[in-house]
Amino acid sequence: MKIFLDSANLESIRKFNDMGLLDGITTNPSLLSKEGGNPKDVMQEITKIIKGDVSLEVVSTEYSEMIEEGKRLRQYGKNVVVKVPMTSDGLKACKSLSSEGIPVNVTLVFSPNQALLAAKSGAKYVSPFIGRLDDVGQDGMKLIEDIKEIFDNYKDDFKTQILVASIRHPLHVIDAAKIGAHVVTLPPNVLDKMLQHPLTTIGLENFLSDWKKLKDGNSDIKI
Repeated sequence: MKIFLDSANLESIRKFNDMGLLDGITTNPSLLSKEGGNPKDVMQEITKIIKGDVSLEVVSTEYSEMIEEGKRLRQYGKNVVVKVPMTSDGLKACKSLSSEGIPVNVTLVFSPNQALLAAKSGAKYVSPFIGRLDDVGQDGMKLIEDIKEIFDNYKDDFKTQILVASIRHPLHVIDAAKIGAHVVTLPPNVLDKMLQHPLTTIGLENFLSDWKKLKDGNSDIKI
């Protein structure tokens, strides 16, 4: 399963990329606004840091404007995937951009029907927002199961990848992996939590403490 970071924070992107963990990046206007500064500079830098796909989102809602904006975003790098909303105009833009060789990520997907239509429009990625469904009392992971079953039924027809978004905690990642989702996109705090376990911390402290005792008894010991 691929791991994308859902962030426009350059420090976090570099941190996890240096660990070899990142296969791509997803961004949106809210994330770019949160970081401040010139969003153009941030987007350009992200496409340089990351070798994999970088989803940059249009802010237009009308078809012709989405096309123009999508083509401008694509100029930031060959690894740019244009993110469009799950609307009629968004699907129309997805079809047009995809036919020109520009990969598209259809976002704000909340139902199997929407995912099916996005795949038929030629999307490279479909982004179901599971956390937001959980927030309103629905089962977000059930949506991933349904989409995976549908896509598996038509492997020869659909090449669209399921990009699980709006992840709230590490268990979402494990559940998505068990289902067989292609990609998860995580906020930095969730990826940080995945790295940690209290027994790892305790074990390391014990190892270092024991080594210090051994070294204190024999100053010539080296590794």
